[in-house]
This record gives sequence, C-alpha cells and structure tokens, in this order.
Amino acid sequence: MELTGEMLIGAQAVRGEDKAFKGRDAATGAELEPSYGGATTADVDRACALAAAAFGPYRATSPEVRARFLELVADKIAALGDALTDRACAETGLPRPRIEGERGRTAGQLKLFAAELREGSWQDVRLDPALPDRKPLPRPDLRLRMIPLGPVAVFGASNFPLAFSVAGGDTASALAAGCPVVVKGHPAHPATSEMVGRAVQAAVAEAGLPEGVFSMLFGIGNRLGEELVADPRIKAVGFTGSRAGGLALAKIAAARPEPIPVYAEMSSVNPVLLMPGALAARGAELGRAFVGSLTMGAGQFCTNPGLLFATPGPGLDAFVAAAGDAMGDAAAGVMLHAGILAAYQKGVERLAETRGIEQLGKGLTADGRAGAVLFGTDADTFGKTPHLAEEVFGAAGLLVRNGDWDALMPILQELEGQLTITIHMTEADEPLVARLLPVLETKAGRILVNGWPTGVEVSHAMVHGGPFPATSDSRTTSVGTLAIRRFLRPVCYQNLPATLLPEAVQDANPLRIWRRVDGVVTPPPPA
Repeated sequence: MELTGEMLIGAQAVRGEDKAFKGRDAATGAELEPSYGGATTADVDRACALAAAAFGPYRATSPEVRARFLELVADKIAALGDALTDRACAETGLPRPRIEGERGRTAGQLKLFAAELREGSWQDVRLDPALPDRKPLPRPDLRLRMIPLGPVAVFGASNFPLAFSVAGGDTASALAAGCPVVVKGHPAHPATSEMVGRAVQAAVAEAGLPEGVFSMLFGIGNRLGEELVADPRIKAVGFTGSRAGGLALAKIAAARPEPIPVYAEMSSVNPVLLMPGALAARGAELGRAFVGSLTMGAGQFCTNPGLLFATPGPGLDAFVAAAGDAMGDAAAGVMLHAGILAAYQKGVERLAETRGIEQLGKGLTADGRAGAVLFGTDADTFGKTPHLAEEVFGAAGLLVRNGDWDALMPILQELEGQLTITIHMTEADEPLVARLLPVLETKAGRILVNGWPTGVEVSHAMVHGGPFPATSDSRTTSVGTLAIRRFLRPVCYQNLPATLLPEAVQDANPLRIWRRVDGVVTPPPPA
C-alpha cells in the first residue's frame, strides 16, 4: 500500500492543511516519510457532517449487514500483512511478536462483535404484554430494545497502535452498535493509522454503506480533539490515554449544551497482593515472573503491575532477591516516543528522591531507552506520601511492606480505582483473601488470582475498566462484547401498532433472538 500522508474523510483522501508532522522511528528518533498534514476546523466539520448524514441509514442496517461489514474490515486488516507489522514496529518500537499478536487480536475482536451482533442479546429486548383487565389499573403493551447513540469520536492510543486505535475496540464496538465513527489518529504512529484507516474505508465502500460511517483525521496539539468532542453531531467519545487528557475531554463534553458521555481509560497502577502462603511456597518464582510482567513492552501496558503489597518473611526475601536478579538482566526498553520516555524518567527520578524509598533492583540502561527499576518502602511512608500511589507509565515498580495485613487494609481502602488487582495466594490464604475481597471489589474492574494482569483476553466476560481514575465511567468496559453497551441507549415502545414495531420487538421474533417476555428469559422459536 502506498502511503500518502492523507486523512480519510468519508470516501475521500484529503491532504490536511494545518501544521504538518511526521512519524518517527521509535528506536532511532529518525523521521519517517511521508509527512502528514493536520486537520483544519473545516475538515472536522466535514467529517462530522458526513457521520451525521450516515447515522440514519447506518443505524437502520440489520445486525447481519453490520456483522458482515466488521468481518470485511478484519479481513482487509489481515491482508495488509507484513507491511503493516513492519511499519507499526518502526513507529512504536514494540517487538514484532507483540505487533503480530495485536494485529490478530484486532481482527479477532472485530469478528467477535460480528458474532455478538448475530447472537442478539446485546439488544436486551424486553416485552411486557398488555394486561387490559388488571386491577386497579390496566397495563399497557410495553416493548424495549437498545438503539445506537449516534456518531462517536474515537481517539487512537499510543501504546496499542492496532488494538486500541483506528480499528480497535472502541471503533469496533461503536460500529457494531450502529454508530458512525470519526477517529483521531495518534500522531506517534500515523502511517500505521493510515494503513488501517484505508482498510476500513475500503470495507465501507465494498459493503455499500454510507461514506460517513468512517472518517479519520490527523493533527498534533489539542485543538483537533477539542473540536471533535465539542461538535454537536458527536454523541459519545472513546479515549485511551493519560488522566490529564481524558479529564480535559470529559470537561469539554460536560460543558456542551448537550453533554455527552466520554468513555476514557486513563490511569492505573494495578496493585499486586502477595499473600503469605504464596510467598512461602514460591517466593523466588513470583519474583522472576513479576519482572517479566513489569518489563513486558517496556512497561507500556495499561495493566502493568506497578505496585505490590506484602508482609515480611523468608518468602518475601526470596521474592526480592529473585526480582532483583531478574531485573539486573532486563534490557533497557524502547519506549513509544520521546515524550513518554521523558515522563518515565522524571517519574523514576521523583521516586528515587523520595525519603523512605530504597532501590531493590535496577535493569540495564542505554541512551534513549528506559531501564526497569524496583523500589521498596514501608506502609507508613506509603500512606503519608500520596505521589507514591500515582502511575509511572513504564517498567517501574514499588513494593510496600508491612508486618500485618490488618494494617495494610486501610491503605487498600484509600487506593484509587484500578483496572486490575492481582492476588497471589494458596489455599491457606483463603481466609485472609475472603476478608480483603469486599474491599478489592470496590477498587478494580478485574480481580485475578495467581496470574499477571498484562494481557487482556477479548471475550464476553472480560472487564477492562474500573472505578475512577482507571476509567471515567466504572459501569463500562472497553474490551469484550459488553463494550457495545457504551454506545447504545434503551427505547421503550408503549402501545405501538404491530405494523410499526421494529423487528427486534415484534411478536414473531423474526431476528430469532433471546428476549425477556413478561420477566421470563425466553429462547427464540425453533427454526
């Protein structure tokens, strides 16, 4: 595929006239061709106008039409082959196996949403038949289904150039819901974004859908994102990035004459609880495994385990020794871009300079790369030093030690919301974990046992979300089929004539989906 540096506005490829920029090789810092022009205010207006025009006919398409469209997008992304992998590796510095896995995940989640569309339960259909003879008042005929919100603005993420970007989870779930999408491509990987964007654009045309179903804009600075969120035709926002960025967008969305939801995934340190039994049984093994998870992808996962809690003992000593040894062998990592590297280095320096902090392990260093580091402190210092609980995006970990889990309980209660909390335990630890679990449930969207949080399964039961500031809305997830609900809203039809009823709520159930009829979950009729 020839890279042109153009934006995609509906069916057109357009050269942006605002400030131009180029992608960079993450490992060397060298600029990569081509140059990308930024979107003007007129470009934003055009993309949003096309999305608004496309909304009516696109939301009217059947689930089967949208399912085939998503599968077509997946196939076209897969067909990009090594050219996409090569460019994504260059622009992000992420290793080839990671990008290949992410490309498969991106195609897989598109196909998962296609299957979800066909299955139908996402419509949450509820039928309460009329009860004209009910006393003292009759009940009207009531029927409920979910409909799409409207055009959605999606912000590509820096750390997942495929799975959380142009055709990632936010885009896939919005398109599945019946919402046109306007993507802001991330400036750190513009060519990767262009390649995927052209695949989506081609799928829109081949599926015979309105051109405004998909557009992609480029730009550096804040103006483009601010204008997208403020545009009255945009009805929801999907964002993965920093807390400052997510909160800025949420503030704009809330100040609109018509406020809209911003589904922002932002900040998480993903605590790990090392239970006494687990440390006694496999302390050294856990230490080595922790470093493997911490340093994966140079620590640039939103589920990176940056904070650990444990009580002292021989098992913890073995953990620290093994973690220190493993970290000493850990190569310095290429970070996504210079800005992220600088922020990481500043965060590590702040930790190192904090009174009551000791260094427990340090990885290899190299110019222009990020070395891993593990710090330790006690519970009293941690409780009195708020910035120790803040995320340092990268391979930096902090171990908090205290002699009593009862004393650690207040600290856990004061933690901010998290994407994940991990527990390493044995059967002997179950009584202690049972006491902790009610607190942990209020703090995280995913609680996992005897594993590591890096790596998120795309499935029906997955939750990739959590209380603030992990996300801006703790009721949602950005991964898994439940993500479609972010871009839907319920509509109830009361006493609507049968000839006007949408297929999903018709008595004959032509879509053949499971429905709740008079409170009872009811299967579709036999084929």
